[in-house]
Amino acid sequence: MAQYQKTNDIAALGTLYQRYMEMQLGLCYKYLRDRGKAEDAVMSIFEELVEKVKLQKIEKFDKWLYVLSKNHCLMALRKQNKKSLTVIYDSELMQNEGDLHPEEEWLEEDVDEEMLQKLEFCLKKLPEEQQNCIRQHYFEKKSYKEIAHLMKIDNNKIRSHIQNGRRNLKNCIERKG
Repeated sequence: MAQYQKTNDIAALGTLYQRYMEMQLGLCYKYLRDRGKAEDAVMSIFEELVEKVKLQKIEKFDKWLYVLSKNHCLMALRKQNKKSLTVIYDSELMQNEGDLHPEEEWLEEDVDEEMLQKLEFCLKKLPEEQQNCIRQHYFEKKSYKEIAHLMKIDNNKIRSHIQNGRRNLKNCIERKG
């Protein structure tokens, strides 16, 4: 690490980082639950290191790297959840405009932080089956068929839970102002 800080030799930093790559992959997989995303995160973390190692005084590299990686993964999850909640919110808007299949097309606008908090709050208030279906469909990107298989219920029931859940989310959000 000291060699990299003095010479900016990326190979030196790469050699150091390589010692921890398996640990990084395991940590990222623990948070992201997807091997591809975990591998991408490991590479992104290395790119962060190139800049951050120069700027910070690091006494215990392994502990510092663990915290950096954990924070990187948590930010990725937060960004993913924000996108998923935006999709749920936007699908409500699309449905109100008469679109028959709102899950096929999404509005591109960003949803503000206050709206995301309302969505999270209201999502937790849904009946368990509706909440489960919405989480699997929007957050985990599962099809109605996949959800029906996992929950061992009819495809039409899944569709009903998702539609009712979206309607209940909309009503809850409207009540929250």
